[in-house]
Amino acid sequence: MNNKILLLIVTMVMTLSCNNKTNLYPLSEGAAEKWYSTVTEIEMSLMDLYKPEFFLRVERDDNDDVSYRSNLTTLTNSTLGGESSQPNKLWTNSYKAIARANKILESLQKESIISSLTATKLDQYRAEALFIRAYQYGNMATHFGDIVYTEKIMSIQEAMTADKISKDIIMENVYRDLDIAAESLPEKYGATSIIRATKGMAYAYKARIAIRNSNFAISAKASKDCMDLGIYKLHSNFADLFMPGTKNSKECVHVIPRSHEFGSKLSTQYVLPRTHSGYAADIPSWDLACAFLCSDGLPIDESPLYDPCNPFENRDPRMSATMISVGRDTVVNFLGIDYDPNPYSVKVYNHNSDKMVKNTDSKGGNIYASYTGLILRKGIDENAKLNSLTIDSDNIFLRYADVLLMYAESKIELNEIDQTVLDAINMVRARAYDVTKDQVNAYPSITTTDQSALRTTIRFERRMEFADEYLRYYDLIRWKIAEKALNKERYGLLDLEGLKKLVDKGLWFFPGIPEIDKDGIADFKAFENAGTAKVLAIKSFPVRQYLWPIPSKEIMINPNLAPNNPGY
Repeated sequence: MNNKILLLIVTMVMTLSCNNKTNLYPLSEGAAEKWYSTVTEIEMSLMDLYKPEFFLRVERDDNDDVSYRSNLTTLTNSTLGGESSQPNKLWTNSYKAIARANKILESLQKESIISSLTATKLDQYRAEALFIRAYQYGNMATHFGDIVYTEKIMSIQEAMTADKISKDIIMENVYRDLDIAAESLPEKYGATSIIRATKGMAYAYKARIAIRNSNFAISAKASKDCMDLGIYKLHSNFADLFMPGTKNSKECVHVIPRSHEFGSKLSTQYVLPRTHSGYAADIPSWDLACAFLCSDGLPIDESPLYDPCNPFENRDPRMSATMISVGRDTVVNFLGIDYDPNPYSVKVYNHNSDKMVKNTDSKGGNIYASYTGLILRKGIDENAKLNSLTIDSDNIFLRYADVLLMYAESKIELNEIDQTVLDAINMVRARAYDVTKDQVNAYPSITTTDQSALRTTIRFERRMEFADEYLRYYDLIRWKIAEKALNKERYGLLDLEGLKKLVDKGLWFFPGIPEIDKDGIADFKAFENAGTAKVLAIKSFPVRQYLWPIPSKEIMINPNLAPNNPGY
C-alpha cells in the first residue's frame, strides 16, 4: 500500500471519526456502540489512531532554541496551569486514544472477529492496539505523573470516580505492553508503508519513554533491540533528510507523511524570510546558534577557529543546514534571493529576476525583520515557493539518529561505556560531515570514555542534531536543566541605529564570544552590560513545571484526581 492510499484512508477515517458522536468523558467508551463489529471497522479504527493529534508534542518554541519573535509561551513564562491548552489537549486526546484502543482489544475477543482473521493478522491488530495504548500511557505519565489507568472500557460513572495509580506501576505496564506488541508487530508493512506501528517503533518508543523517565537500563536495551533489527540506517545527507522530496527514508522509524494532493501540508510562512513573503517570525535563538560546535569539536568559547564576525565558518555543518548563514563577509543566496540582515543592506540581489530588490530582512528595510537576525532553513526548499508557502515534507516523529543517541546516553548514564557507545555517537556526527565514522580524521570523532565528558558530548550532539524537531524541551526536562536554560533572558539584535554603530565598530554579526557551560548553555549577560545586545524577553520556568498540572475541569468532573500536582 503506497503512502497516497494510506493518506486517503487516514483522511476518510478522520472524517468518519469526527462525525461519530463521542461520549462526554474520554475514559469512557470512545465511539458509537455498534462500531467495531466488523474487521473493516476495526481496521479503520486502528488507522484512526495514527492521527497526529494522538502523538502530540510541545509547541516548537517551548524551549531555548526557537521563538516567535519576542513572545513567550505558557511553558516559558511560568503560566502553565490547569486551564492551559497543552495539558488539556494532551489529557483529552490521550484518553480518547486509550478508550478506543481498549475497545479494539475488547472487540478482537469476539468470536465473529476471530473467525474472520488469520492468527497472524489477529495478533498484529492486538499488537497495534497495545502499542497505541502503551504509548499514550507512557507519554501521559511522563507529563503528569500519577494518572488514572484502565485496561477496559469504563462506563461514564466509573470514569468519573476512578482513582489515580502510581506512575511506577503504569510504567511497568507500558513496558510490558510494548514488549508484547513488539513480538507480533511486523518489521515493515511494505516498501512504502510507514504510518503503522512496527517492531522497530515499539522498541524505539519504549526507549524514548524509558529514557525520559531515567529508566536507563530499559532504554539501553530497547534502543539496542531497535538497532539490532538492522532495518534502519542514517540518511546519507543530513540536510536532504528533511526536504519535501525525501520520502520513506530508512532513517525514519515513525513518520506521518504529508501530501499536497490530499491537503496535508505544513505552512512555512512564519519561518521564511520577508523577501520571500514570509514573516520571519519563528526564528532561531542566539542560544542555539552558539551551541553548535566548531569543526575541531570544541565549543565556540574554547576553539581558536571561531570568528564571531563570521559565526558560520568552521562550524559543525548542521548549523548551516539548520539556519541561513550570516556574517560580516557572508551573503547567502536562499531560494533565489540573497539573505543579508546587515542594517546597512537596504537592497539585495534577486537571482530569479536579475534585479536588486528592497531588503525587508534587514532592520533598515523593516522593523519586523528577524529579531535575532537568524532564519530557519531546515527542511525548506523551492517547494515552499511553488506551493503557496507550504511544503509536504514527512512529519518525522522519531528517527534512527535518536535511537543511536538514546542508546549512547543510556549506556553513559549506566557508566557502561564501550566502543558501541562511541560508535553510536560517531555515526551521527560523521554523517553531518558527509563521511563515515571510520574516517576519524575527517570529522571531530569522539574517543574519550570519561562519563562526565561524554555526558556533555551527548548534550551538545542532541542539540545540534535535533534543532527544531520538538525534542529540546524534553531533553531539558530529562537532564533537569530546564530551570537553568529557561530562567534567563532571551537576546537579539539592537534597534536600527544601535546596530549600525556595532557594524561601524566591526562588531557584526556577533558582538563578542559568550561563555558556554558544560550543558551547552550560553551566557550573553556581558553583551547586555556592554550595550551590544537587546533583551527580547525574560523567560521563566518554575520547578513545578517539571510535571504538568492535571486539567482543572478533569478534577471538577472527578474529585479523585485531586490534589493536583505540587505547585498548581
